Amino acid sequence: SEIDCRIGGPTLYLAAVTDRQRCAHTHTQLAALEEREGGIDQFTRAYETFGVQRRHDNSLVFFEWAPAAEALFLAGDFNGWDKFSHRYTKQPFGKWELVIPAKADGSPGLEHGSKLKVVVHTENGERLYRISPWAKYVTQQENARVYDWVHWDPPEPYTRPDKPRSLRIYECHVGIASPEGKVASYSNFTANVLPRIKDLGYNCIQMMAVMEHAYYASFGYQITSFFAASSRYGTPEDLKRLIDAAHALGIVVLLDMVHSHASKNTEDGLNRFDGSDSCFFHAPPRGQHSLWDSRLFNYSSWEVLRFLLSNLRWWMEEYRFDGFRFDGITSMLYHHHGIAVGFSGDYSEYFGLQVDEDSLVYLMLANHILHTLYPTCITIAEDVSGMPALCRGVEEGGLGFDYRLAMAVPDKWIQILKEFKDEDWDIGNIIHTLINRRYGEKCIAYSESHDQALVGDKTLAFWLMDKEMYTNMSSLVPMTAVIDRGIQLHKMIRLLTHALGGEGYLNFIGNEFGHPEWLDFPREGNNQSYHYARRQFDLLEAAKHLRYVQLYAFDRHMNLTEDAYGWLAAPPAYVSTKHEEDKVIVFERAKVVFIFNFHPTRSYQDYTVAVEVSGKYTIKLDSDDVQFGGHGRLDHHTEFFTKPQDFNGRSNVMQSTPRTSVVLAQSHYPTPWSGIVDSERS
Repeated sequence: SEIDCRIGGPTLYLAAVTDRQRCAHTHTQLAALEEREGGIDQFTRAYETFGVQRRHDNSLVFFEWAPAAEALFLAGDFNGWDKFSHRYTKQPFGKWELVIPAKADGSPGLEHGSKLKVVVHTENGERLYRISPWAKYVTQQENARVYDWVHWDPPEPYTRPDKPRSLRIYECHVGIASPEGKVASYSNFTANVLPRIKDLGYNCIQMMAVMEHAYYASFGYQITSFFAASSRYGTPEDLKRLIDAAHALGIVVLLDMVHSHASKNTEDGLNRFDGSDSCFFHAPPRGQHSLWDSRLFNYSSWEVLRFLLSNLRWWMEEYRFDGFRFDGITSMLYHHHGIAVGFSGDYSEYFGLQVDEDSLVYLMLANHILHTLYPTCITIAEDVSGMPALCRGVEEGGLGFDYRLAMAVPDKWIQILKEFKDEDWDIGNIIHTLINRRYGEKCIAYSESHDQALVGDKTLAFWLMDKEMYTNMSSLVPMTAVIDRGIQLHKMIRLLTHALGGEGYLNFIGNEFGHPEWLDFPREGNNQSYHYARRQFDLLEAAKHLRYVQLYAFDRHMNLTEDAYGWLAAPPAYVSTKHEEDKVIVFERAKVVFIFNFHPTRSYQDYTVAVEVSGKYTIKLDSDDVQFGGHGRLDHHTEFFTKPQDFNGRSNVMQSTPRTSVVLAQSHYPTPWSGIVDSERS
């Protein structure tokens, strides 16, 4: 209540007042949408009006918003690139319209695949050649600097699978999804990567760098055409076949959505579309991101809202994506964009003039609209600031996201591997990082993502084993100490993060089998090399004796075990043991007991483990299993019986022998891979 907030001090009171103001602002915008536009359904279908639309009679309507323009013309190969033959008619509110009638035979006035440009005449006499902001497909000719707008007709929609109970995300990039040193294709991903993802037990794909971006090395973060799927991987139909195939496998597909900023390119981007330095963006300096060298949207503009909200709807309707990972949320939420700002978690950092209320309300609108129109839609926020209520409902004053990325977790693992020997690990600090999240706001946990793999850093496996991965990964010879410890820690870190760190789990493509080295796209600094812009799946397929196969098998069985017991969908874990000297961690989640021994030299006999649920337990997953690159020191037929005794906050105890990491569950639950034949397990 307001009285409670006043008692709690000025910051808490300010937070409560600000929440009410944000809710009021959001409801005002929703009411305005209802009054002016006929509601959220109509407002977010602007992609059915803007750009180019084909009518039932096969005439084509071209519609743009360019408030500062003096005149607009359409040029393309259909009219021999005549700059004046097809003039737009000016409409109210800065809109422009052009109608091209059907041909005499009834076919559309423009052929599928026609290349186009909008010719913009500005107030000061400039003639600008622009791509429609609503372009659905753009291509770049070989050795060309800019993109062409290509007219493309939509195909039929596909059917979505059910929303997963537990979210196990495979973060991927189509262009690098091949061992070959080239840009891989949508078709390659469909044929060769989707079956692998299904086999591994992931039920969600997070696709990066799909929205068209002129600079490949930007990892898709410098968007030039917001409605166009990147043509460097193939055609829109190729992408739709990929999503259709994923849905047929029961896998949902999320798109990495970049609405936090846009490329500053003019000829093939949104920048200066109508000749002004604003239009879709704030005028400089507010409309420029000093670190990203990109443009920042004006979220208070009605037409910008129409553009961005319709962009979300377009990807949901046209390509049948199942949701979005919103990139760069921290930059959107604050006027300072998170630049040179450290967040301590104090509530004064989240409620005040430093917050960009326009962009915050945009995110609330986006989530409200998406979840209203698509109840099974999944939205994930990438925010490093820890904004409160980010994953609470809009009706509560929250921003409405389903999940937030637990970004502190991978940073912690990399810090530990960089700065400490494993015998010096602070077990309590690791546990704190993994469980330090707001109750009621779901998190996606991960030990590494594309951020950790990009040039300047290394994959988790490479931090653990480094150069020995080049020479000592064969299972035909005994493991060296570095490879042995590295393989065991790689499995344990991932399992601990999977089970304790959140309500969803994420893995970046290739890291499931301990991908070596790092990720680096072709650029001037590396002589345009594709050597590190690929995933070496041949380490699994061409050389079965390499230990990457064992890491792959563990990742697969880890996901299968979660699928059987559903710990990601369960309430947070109860940690009963975090012993600094023993380096032992014990916790329960979803009636499953997890035991970790991180000590580099000690094993323990008859170690007392606290459990709440009494009964007989058996081993369901053992990272020391030989098939996972372990030493096979545990007997999987062993039965562990509890006895009543209050210990570490639990009602029962049992004796266990922690080696590396083991998952125990009641014996009447099946082992997830019990039906797999030995040849498949090996």
